[in-house]
Amino acid sequence: MNQELARELPVCPTPSDAGFALTAVERIAEKVGPVLAMADNLPSPCISVCRMDAQSGLCEGCLRTLDEIARWSTLPDAGKREVWALIGRRVAAMQEPRS
Repeated sequence: MNQELARELPVCPTPSDAGFALTAVERIAEKVGPVLAMADNLPSPCISVCRMDAQSGLCEGCLRTLDEIARWSTLPDAGKREVWALIGRRVAAMQEPRS
């Protein structure tokens, strides 16, 4: 991962920094745009919240499927970019108001 970008990407502020802690979805949502703007060496979406949601089949932290997690280390940058784009769409769907 680009070390300069790594320092710029927000992880999770402490309560004293922002008055609240970000949810896992908010944490990954903040990373999608900057990562998709990278030319290469895309970082893993893992935020060390590794729990699979039985209903959705997605990791509660990084919003990837088990298959996406398992294949990550062998994917070329184009494949990693595709996974990040999927994560972005999943975040958007989760943030849509429900009626």
